[in-house]
Amino acid sequence: MVEPRKATPLLETLLAAAAGAAMVLALGAIFLFVPTDRVQGVVQRIFYFHVPLAIVTFVAFGFTAVASALYLWRNDPKWDRRAYASAELGVLYCTLVLVTGPIWAKPIWGTWWTWDARLTTTLILWLIYIAYLMLRNLTTDPEQGARFAAILGVVGALDIPIINRSVYWWRTIHPAVLVTREGGTGLTDPRMQLTLLVAFVALLVLFLWLLKLRSSQAELEAQIGAVERALLSSA
Repeated sequence: MVEPRKATPLLETLLAAAAGAAMVLALGAIFLFVPTDRVQGVVQRIFYFHVPLAIVTFVAFGFTAVASALYLWRNDPKWDRRAYASAELGVLYCTLVLVTGPIWAKPIWGTWWTWDARLTTTLILWLIYIAYLMLRNLTTDPEQGARFAAILGVVGALDIPIINRSVYWWRTIHPAVLVTREGGTGLTDPRMQLTLLVAFVALLVLFLWLLKLRSSQAELEAQIGAVERALLSSA
């Protein structure tokens, strides 16, 4: 039985305000405050989107794995809904990672895409959670689909540490640390470090706000479904 949702407009409002303010601050820092990289030039500014997007992607899929494990353990549908909401956002963020990466790579590496270890394992992560969403939506038995998806949500997160270590385990052109391959100074400038931190916080708060909204929507959909089933059974 789904319990009626308790109204929490204050939390959603605060998250929305914080996300909006943080994004404005981040955009100002990226385009007005941080200096242009002396080696890569203006194209390096996409770094301040690409890297935070990747980190929040890991946060999203990590939360999906934890919530999926709790669903398998407690068999509480609310954890399935939270896992699903986070997976949706993780796929969105991971898609943006896969878009911003090639935009940065083309002028620096001379190619839009290469089957580099980190790029390939990131693409695999994206495909895993695309499959997770398909399992949740295309099954004829919603409960069975939720359980299968939860298993995939837990197992899929194992790719995250592989992505992190891929630049050390295999030969790769993807930088392992925050410096340019041409020997640039990287993020030694405090303004670059601050901008990266602000961009990360902004995208993280945005994720939390969207997660709250999507989870609330999923709860409402569950309540509507419960009412519909009750009406059909009593008819």
